[in-house]
Amino acid sequence: MTNETEAINGVGDTALWTAASRARESRRPDRLFSDPLAGVLAGPKGVELLKHFHTSRASDEGNPFLPIRTRWFDDYLETWVGEGHQVVGLAAGLDTRAFRLEWPDGVTLYEVDQKAVLAYKESTLAAAGAKRGVDTRTVPVDLGDDWPAALRAAGFDPAKPTVWFAEGLLFYLPEALAHRVVRDAAALSAPGSVLAADLIGTGIFRFPYTREFLRRLEAADSPWVFGTDDPARFLTDCGWDPIDVTEPGKANANYGRWPEAASPANLPDLPRSHLVAGRLA
Repeated sequence: MTNETEAINGVGDTALWTAASRARESRRPDRLFSDPLAGVLAGPKGVELLKHFHTSRASDEGNPFLPIRTRWFDDYLETWVGEGHQVVGLAAGLDTRAFRLEWPDGVTLYEVDQKAVLAYKESTLAAAGAKRGVDTRTVPVDLGDDWPAALRAAGFDPAKPTVWFAEGLLFYLPEALAHRVVRDAAALSAPGSVLAADLIGTGIFRFPYTREFLRRLEAADSPWVFGTDDPARFLTDCGWDPIDVTEPGKANANYGRWPEAASPANLPDLPRSHLVAGRLA
């Protein structure tokens, strides 16, 4: 375990956890995506965290939401990113889409996250000889600080169409900050820009069988603190017109992996996880 890995903590640790989850998914014969760099990034600490967040209610293959979420965001980017677009990953963490997706010509990808997380990714992948397939600019800044200024300083142009994605971010932020980050993205965007994010419903904080998982998040100093039961309203309040509001188990967020018995139609009281996209008119 490198010193840089040890420097990642709190919410930054969840990037190692999700990298380990992507590595596990990539080993499946029926994988929803292939991420050959995920295991390199996860390292031993990521594997330990994957075990830490495993509860007795989870299968050996883990919660299917994580691979479904990754695939859904992959599909979103492949649908909306065109030639010459800007793409911004908010809390990009150890995301490897710069390396594993096919990108149109002239795209610039901005990865916004904590300095320690981005430094660890850069050094680890450089040592592995990994090569990006898109012009990528890292923006080391905390989202509680003036990240729009840091993004502009990195070359971001608010006059150009932008495709934003915030995967595994908003529920770690206080409600006011979650709204502010998404509103700031709208304020920085040209008409026609789009944004995708995932959100959790407030039931997750109430259901007895989610308490152990939430306790483990607390123990890892990365608690979930914000949820909403009206994801479309969240988008509109932040300046975006909803174009897709779905959740695992629905037709466009299933991929044959979500258990039929746990579909939203069969379990209407299931704690919700939302996948949403909005567009700027």
